[in-house]
Amino acid sequence: MLSPLDGRYRTSVEVLLPYFSEEALHGARVEVEVRYFIALSRAGLKEFPAVTAKQEKELLAIAKNFDEKSAAEIRAIENATNHDVKAVEYWLKDAVSQVSNLKSSTEFIHFGLTSEDVNNLAYGILIMRALKDVLVPALQSVTKDIHALAAANGKTQLLSLTHGQPATPTTLGKEMMVFEGRLERQLAQVRQHKMGGKLGGAVGNFSAHLAAYPKVDWEEFSRTFIVSLGLEPIRYTTQINPHDDLAELSHVFSRVNTIGVGFCRDVWTYISRGVFRQKLVKGEVGSSTMPHKVNPIDFENAEGNFGLSTALFSHFAEKLPISRLQRDLSDSTVQRSIGVAFGYHLLALQSLRKGLSKLQVDAKAIAAELDAHPEVHAEAIQTVLRKNGVQGAYEKLKALTRGEKVTKEGLRKFVDNLKIPEADKKALLQILR
Repeated sequence: MLSPLDGRYRTSVEVLLPYFSEEALHGARVEVEVRYFIALSRAGLKEFPAVTAKQEKELLAIAKNFDEKSAAEIRAIENATNHDVKAVEYWLKDAVSQVSNLKSSTEFIHFGLTSEDVNNLAYGILIMRALKDVLVPALQSVTKDIHALAAANGKTQLLSLTHGQPATPTTLGKEMMVFEGRLERQLAQVRQHKMGGKLGGAVGNFSAHLAAYPKVDWEEFSRTFIVSLGLEPIRYTTQINPHDDLAELSHVFSRVNTIGVGFCRDVWTYISRGVFRQKLVKGEVGSSTMPHKVNPIDFENAEGNFGLSTALFSHFAEKLPISRLQRDLSDSTVQRSIGVAFGYHLLALQSLRKGLSKLQVDAKAIAAELDAHPEVHAEAIQTVLRKNGVQGAYEKLKALTRGEKVTKEGLRKFVDNLKIPEADKKALLQILR
């Protein structure tokens, strides 16, 4: 196996197989063709009367019961046709010919369509279903985990580091909420996303449809059919869906991945600082030579897999919306890796959740780190001085603290000697307690 998603990590991502495997794609193509065939029978075509309720049920059963054996049969046909969608058409004609009184109507399968009419709709419904069933819930679970960590530590004071240097204290809860808020913003966009759909024949102007039935409103037929699949109709196209829909979705997931990388790196740093300890798992080994090691491997794995996912999504966003004139086929081979991008994204989320489940806040280490840097309270002191009109407040604190060894005792003495209201002085001393 060339891909770790099909080997080492298969059990972690196999939940995506019903949406992004070759079998799933063939199944979706069959579903599109079957539903198109049924819709076409109701378009008022003299030579193709509407299918009966019984026939419709049998036709939909073909799509519903599509399985590995069906996919293998299509692959066998493709060995001769060297064309996947044509293989689907031939397979489906044989299947439909066995439905009561429909053998004479099989030429209306794939009627007036180009392969891209089928492919883009198939990809669209698979992606929409994967978002709803797997990807959105997975991202929601991560945001909930981060929220829980934030809620449990909303009042846990933490030393900030700006430019890597000690800075004004924050709270651990707030730092976690920063990432939750960023992810929720992207999650809202994922929820609102709708894949587009194109059905307009070989060059997008219904030329074949109109040649056979010039009086049918094919634009309205196409719009209604695409909406019935849960997709957004694209009115003007070349032979292909321009893929702006997939580019937009790729950009959103790239941002989610980037936020994920930032979160992993921050938590990795917190672990290094001692803010977090990691729960021990019996039997686990952190290093092949250093017995004491408890590595933040889950966050490192998540960071790496977020990066792999983004690399693919970035390529989709840059490449897919560009096609030579009416079309070229370079998009076809690229789209086959959509599931890989989502696979690495899902794998990263799983590693992130696993890492979060092991975190334990070390309150003593946090307090000790904060106590070791009393100089970070200089901002609060100089701001209170400025409030009270003390000239050169910033400069006074700069001289007292910048590059100096600062102690709480020294700061208290400084505050005690200030000529400011007693209430403000008490508030500052409370900070320095």
